[in-house]
Amino acid sequence: MLYKVNEIFETIQGEGSFTGVPAIFIRLQGCPVGCAWCDTKHTWLVNPELEVKLDKMMAKAGDTEQWTSVSAEQILTLFKNEGYQARHVVITGGEPCMYDLNPLCNTLQDAGYQTQIETSGTFEIRVPAKSWVTVSPKINMKGGYNVLQSALDRADEIKHPVAMDKHIAQLLQLLEQTDISTKLIYLQPISQQAKATALAIAYCKKHNWRLSVQVHKYLGIE
Repeated sequence: MLYKVNEIFETIQGEGSFTGVPAIFIRLQGCPVGCAWCDTKHTWLVNPELEVKLDKMMAKAGDTEQWTSVSAEQILTLFKNEGYQARHVVITGGEPCMYDLNPLCNTLQDAGYQTQIETSGTFEIRVPAKSWVTVSPKINMKGGYNVLQSALDRADEIKHPVAMDKHIAQLLQLLEQTDISTKLIYLQPISQQAKATALAIAYCKKHNWRLSVQVHKYLGIE
């Protein structure tokens, strides 16, 4: 199976329960959800004319819509060739759950890597049981996709972007039908806005949730 990849890089995870953990990010191409505040809009479209070779994709100096087709085995070889030391792999997008992630996750896990998926919860999640699933539910977005109950049920953590009280109300409505007794719930202020951050802090204290502040953006790293 081939995966359409926009970029692969090693950094520090800046969000959720793995904040501060060295990580290799695999950013997949393609996402129809249409979040207005998305900071990776260059991954939305899969333009066949922008497909490039793996080496050219790795040489990109900034965010572009160029992507490459690679297998799980090629990705694993790339990790070794690049000398990556992190053992935690974050598969994100775009919307990674547009793909069957079982072959990729199994290959990486068999090689000793831990896998984490970051998804909007709008597509069925096809991953091995050992993969950590982060659902960042995208509600009433332009693309018209609904957050799936099956995605919420599979989530190990639910990381919700917030800027206004209505976002809290939407989250509470989603959680009504979900057993959260074993899940971590995070609020993440949208775009590091001061009002959004204050709102998130207040509701974290009220519901005993956790705060995710996108540490990588404060540090100015990928």
